[in-house]
Amino acid sequence: MQKPSPLLIACNECGLVSAIPPMEGSSKASCPRCGHTLVRQVENSPAKVQAYGISCLVMLTLSCVFPFMSFSASGISNNISLLDALKVFHNFDNNALAAMLLITIIVLPAIYISLVMFLFHVASKSSKGRGVNTPPSLLKQLSRLVFRVEIWLLVDIFLVGVIVSLVKIAALADVELGAAFWAYCAYSALVVFFSRAIDKEWLWENLFPLYPTGKVKPGDTHLSGNHVACRVCQQINDPHHKHCQRCDSRLHPYNPDMNIGWAWSFLISAIIFYVPANLYPMMYTVSLGSTERSTIMDGVILLWNLGSYPIAAIIFIASVFVPMTKMLIMIWLLRAEKQGKEDDTNALKKLKYYRFTELIGRWSMIDVFVVAILSALVNLKGLMSISPGPAAFYFALVVFFTMCAALIFDPRVFWGPLRHRDPAASPPVLPSAAQPQE
Repeated sequence: MQKPSPLLIACNECGLVSAIPPMEGSSKASCPRCGHTLVRQVENSPAKVQAYGISCLVMLTLSCVFPFMSFSASGISNNISLLDALKVFHNFDNNALAAMLLITIIVLPAIYISLVMFLFHVASKSSKGRGVNTPPSLLKQLSRLVFRVEIWLLVDIFLVGVIVSLVKIAALADVELGAAFWAYCAYSALVVFFSRAIDKEWLWENLFPLYPTGKVKPGDTHLSGNHVACRVCQQINDPHHKHCQRCDSRLHPYNPDMNIGWAWSFLISAIIFYVPANLYPMMYTVSLGSTERSTIMDGVILLWNLGSYPIAAIIFIASVFVPMTKMLIMIWLLRAEKQGKEDDTNALKKLKYYRFTELIGRWSMIDVFVVAILSALVNLKGLMSISPGPAAFYFALVVFFTMCAALIFDPRVFWGPLRHRDPAASPPVLPSAAQPQE
């Protein structure tokens, strides 16, 4: 079906409705007010998705089948697979954390890749006028699931955690990398290429074309009261609709008080768990009968004293600086909303801080992954062993709740009603032309 002209999209970050001009090749269109990417068009997206998807699944299978790495000292060695590293917390009676690692590294990525490939296959058949046997309700459910789990894929972060682990134990004994390690490196890179190959607008348009947007026009915002935008498929709906008429997602009308309240709840939970995450030991090291407990800062200090300055810096930034900075920024943003609005320049400044918290939040999981790798690898039958401490679970909760706080927070509050002017009196901001992708 022919795309409607012009394509109207409401920005998820500032609420401005923009008219997207026709786009060719690989290009993108950004919001003229806040710079958020509204549409990213990928040339030959269906073929790229299938090619990268198959490669991802092959490499994931290889990384689970072959040995991942081995550790040897004083004639004693230990080999582990990728699954051994992911389920190590289960061996120490921390099933929740073991399940989280297994889900975010293996299960969710495999489901995500498989479902995206399936949806693009169905959309390709639909675009060529062929019949589709899959029920529309099922397609909508799968599409909603796919684009909601993207943020929870931690494949690349786990790889960085593995590299940090290797540097951390290289001075203790000999470490040998297995075929699964190199397969996982390829898998991590391919997942990035796979996600970049997805043209969401093409997929939605060929599965479920946009419905007419009624009286909505470019320059309208979330304060206009004439629409509710779906954050999943970008359909602009009438304000009286409870569910999106395109993808059936539940619609959430602009309600800053409720969103800020939920964000405060998640943020306070993260702050509470941040205390035991730093006070309790992150891991225990047993060497020749003596046990040494290490907190997060103990690990950073030890690496620094050993001369591993880059690794010590990475652990400090990911495990101390990032979560603390994210919580402080979120506190500042939430408190700033109670002080009234100023102007669009100030709103854009706040939005940049918010985007920073979204960008860095996931990377705090590096330390948890380092503990998992070390606990699985360093187990030399009484000579030396490493086991996770209670801080690993609390720290994972800190990362989870800070991510939830950022996800539930609605950045459109930055462009709420202004004290000194009527937003309805402001001239509409028209979108700039789409720009070619680099």
